[in-house]
Amino acid sequence: MSKPKKLSRRQFIEQTAIVGAASVVAPGLLQASSPLPVKKVRVSIIGCGSVSTQYLPHISKSPHVELASTCDIIPERAQKAAEQYGIKHWYPHIDQLLAGEPFDLLLNLTDMQEHGRLNKQALLAGRNVWSEKPMANTYAEGKALLDLAKSKGLRIWGAPAVVNSPQFAFMAQQIQAGKLGRIAAAHAHYGHLGPHWSAFFYEKGGGSLPDLGVYNLATLTGLLGPAKYITAMTSIVTPKRKTDNKGEIDVVAEDNAVVLMDHGKGIISSVQCGFNYFDPYGHEGKGQEKPTISIWGSGGNMNLIGYDWAPFGVDMATMENEKTVRHVPDPGAYVWQMGATVISEFMAGASGEPRIQAEHALHVLEVIEAARKSASTGKRVKLVSTFKYPIL
Repeated sequence: MSKPKKLSRRQFIEQTAIVGAASVVAPGLLQASSPLPVKKVRVSIIGCGSVSTQYLPHISKSPHVELASTCDIIPERAQKAAEQYGIKHWYPHIDQLLAGEPFDLLLNLTDMQEHGRLNKQALLAGRNVWSEKPMANTYAEGKALLDLAKSKGLRIWGAPAVVNSPQFAFMAQQIQAGKLGRIAAAHAHYGHLGPHWSAFFYEKGGGSLPDLGVYNLATLTGLLGPAKYITAMTSIVTPKRKTDNKGEIDVVAEDNAVVLMDHGKGIISSVQCGFNYFDPYGHEGKGQEKPTISIWGSGGNMNLIGYDWAPFGVDMATMENEKTVRHVPDPGAYVWQMGATVISEFMAGASGEPRIQAEHALHVLEVIEAARKSASTGKRVKLVSTFKYPIL
C-alpha cells in the first residue's frame, strides 16, 4: 500500500477525466430486493493509494453518496484523502474504521492479497462491500464471502465494471440478436511492462491474471456465457523486479498467461495477459485503433476498439453488411472506476439492480484459479460456478 512516486499507471490515473456516474438497470441477481427510498448512502474507503485517486473524485460527485471516512495503514494517506474531500473521519486500521463513524458500504481499494480478509471483516460487522478485483484470493474464499453476505442480508460486489460500458451492451445485444450467426471463437489481450510501485503484484496472490486478465475474462464470459472448462499456460518471463516499496524482489506470481475457455455449444475463447508487453499507446490507450477483443461467428465478426476498461467503439461486419462499420464510438459516462458509484446509487434507491453481479466476479475468480491449476498440472479443469446470463 505504499504511495507511488513516478509511474506510468499513475500518470494514466492522473490524466483520466472523471465524469458523473451512470446508472444501469438489470434484473435482480443475488436476492429479491424491495424498493429502497432515495437517500444518501454513507461510504467509507479503505486503501488510499493510487487507485483511490480515481474512485474518490468519481464517487464524491454523486448526489446520492456521503463519504463517511477513510482508512489506510499508512495514516497520512488516509488523512490526506479525508482532507482533500472534506471527509471528517479517518483511521489507521480497519478495526477503528468499523468501530468508528457509521457507514453503509465499504469501498475496498487495498492490495489484492488483503481483499478476502478485509471483505469478510466488513461483512461480519454488518457492512455491504464493493471490492476492487479480485473480491477474494481463492474461489472457496469468495464463495464463503457471498454466502456470508446472503446469510446476513448484506450485499457484496466485485470489480471490474466492464459490463457497464455501452460498447459491452452493444456487443451483447448483437450476439443475442444473432447478428454474428453461430459464435465460434473469441480472443482478448491486455498487458503492459508491469507496475513498479508495489511488490504485491509479483508476490503470492498477485500476478497478471487477477490484475490484468480479470478484465478480459469478465468481458468474454459476460458476452459468451459462463466458462465450462479451462486450459491454460502461465510463466514468469522476468524473474526479478525492482519495486518502490521493497527494492529488488523475486517474482512468484505469473507475469505471463494464456487462458483457453470452453463456453459450451462449441464456443472457445482465449485471453492473453502479462507484465512484459510493450504497448506504444501506454496505459491511457489514446489514439489506439487496434482491437483488443475480437469475436467471430458464422455470420459476422466484432472487434472492440480500445481496452474494455476504456473502449472507443465496436467495429462490426456481417453477411448483410460486409463493409466494417464503427459503432458506439462514445463511451458516454462509462469509466472503469464507476462501479462503486453505481452500487451506491442502487443502494440509495436511485437506480435499479446493477448489471454487475457478485456471481460473475466469483466465476471470474474461479477461472483464474482454474487457469493456474491447469498450468501447474497440464490438465483441463472443470468449473462449478455460474451466473445469470445473458447480461443485457
